[in-house]
Amino acid sequence: MAAAQKYAFVDSEYIRKNIPAFNTAQDQLNNLSEKWEKEVADGYAVVEQMYKSYQNEAILLSQDMKIKREEAIISKEKEMKELQNKYFGMEGELFKKREELVKPIQDEILRAIKTIAAEGSYAVIFDSAAGGNILFANPKFDISDQVLEKLGYKN
Repeated sequence: MAAAQKYAFVDSEYIRKNIPAFNTAQDQLNNLSEKWEKEVADGYAVVEQMYKSYQNEAILLSQDMKIKREEAIISKEKEMKELQNKYFGMEGELFKKREELVKPIQDEILRAIKTIAAEGSYAVIFDSAAGGNILFANPKFDISDQVLEKLGYKN
């Protein structure tokens, strides 16, 4: 006869929300993101204004001046796309900052979960947060508070 497997679940979102350092990191990331979004939006507003001025004055400009203005607009737009990518791209500043601030906390949570899994001889520990397709989970198998305790937080 096979031994019964032990299962449990955690709500990683609930765990993170109850860790002050995570909330502080999240606030820092949100502030940076807002600051950078404004900088990029302001830059694109300048591009838009340059384009409108160009459209209004095009009839008065020589061919040479038209080309210079078009090149300036294209250049400014390219600069803004590069800035946007620098901040928000796959390996951008926001990604790096998130890695720096949030990843150590998430690694710590994962280590605590693995320790609890080993100590409690759990076969599997599911995460009910982040769109996990768990349709029903009996609350008595939720070990989220146990994870928080293991991390030194009382709830």
